[in-house]
Amino acid sequence: MKKTNLEKVSNKLVNAFLKNKLIAPLPTKYTKQINQAQKLRKLCESKIKLPIVGFKAAGTGIPLIKKLKEKEPFYATVYKRNFLRSGKSVRINKATLGIELEVCYKVKKSFFSTKNLITMKNISKHISHMAPCIEVVGYRQRKKGISSFGDLCSDFGANVKFLIGSKKKYKRINIGNLKTNISNNKINQSVSGNTNTVYINPLNSLRFVLNKVKKDRINLNKDFWVFTGSSVGVVPIKGKGLYVGKIDKLGLVKTIIK
Repeated sequence: MKKTNLEKVSNKLVNAFLKNKLIAPLPTKYTKQINQAQKLRKLCESKIKLPIVGFKAAGTGIPLIKKLKEKEPFYATVYKRNFLRSGKSVRINKATLGIELEVCYKVKKSFFSTKNLITMKNISKHISHMAPCIEVVGYRQRKKGISSFGDLCSDFGANVKFLIGSKKKYKRINIGNLKTNISNNKINQSVSGNTNTVYINPLNSLRFVLNKVKKDRINLNKDFWVFTGSSVGVVPIKGKGLYVGKIDKLGLVKTIIK
C-alpha cells in the first residue's frame, strides 16, 4: 500500500521526536490550518509507544487567540521521558522557542469513568494535587516563530520538556489571580506574569483539556497531569544557566538551561 504524504510527514516527525533531531520545516498545508495540524498530531502520537504522563493545554493566551484568529486553545500529549523534576537541566537548540511558567494539576484516574461534561462546579472532585511547572517549548524542525496554532499543534504541541516543582494537595485557591515570575539572575532577565492570562484561569484551561480528552475517547487508566498553559507568555531564552519560576501560593520550580 502506498504511503500517503501525511504518513510520510508523520514518520519524519516521529523519528525527529524519538531521536532528538531537527528536520526541514513541514509543508505549510499541514501546519496552517488547525484541523490539518490536529490530524498530523494525532497520527504522530499514535506512533509513539512510550509511557504518557498527561496532556498540555496550548494557545491559552486570549490575546494570542484573537491575534492569530483562532477559535480556542488545543491540547497535546506529554510523554514521561519529557517530564523532569525541578532543578534538572535541559539542552536547547536553534529551534527552541522559549521558556514558560505554568500551573499543573494531577487528575485522578476516576475521571475516565465519569460520563458527565466537566464544569467549573464539578471539576474539583477530579483533582488530587497542583504544582508549579516550567515548560521549555520548541520545534523538531529548523524553523522559528509562530504564525498559527497549527505550527505548534502539528509538532507535538511544541513541547520539549516539562519540569515540575513540589506538588501540593489540591484545594480551591484564587487561582485566577496569582502573581508569577520567571528569572535568570546571571543575565539579569526577569519576566513577571499572572495566572489570569491563562484562558480566563488555569482551572478553566484544565476544564477545556479534560473535555477534549473525553471527546477524543482517551483512557489512560491511571492518574495523570495536565499542564494548563503559560502565565508569562513564551519567554525568549536569552542565556544559559539557572532559570527560577515562582508562582504565589504554589512555590518554586527551577531548570538549568544548557
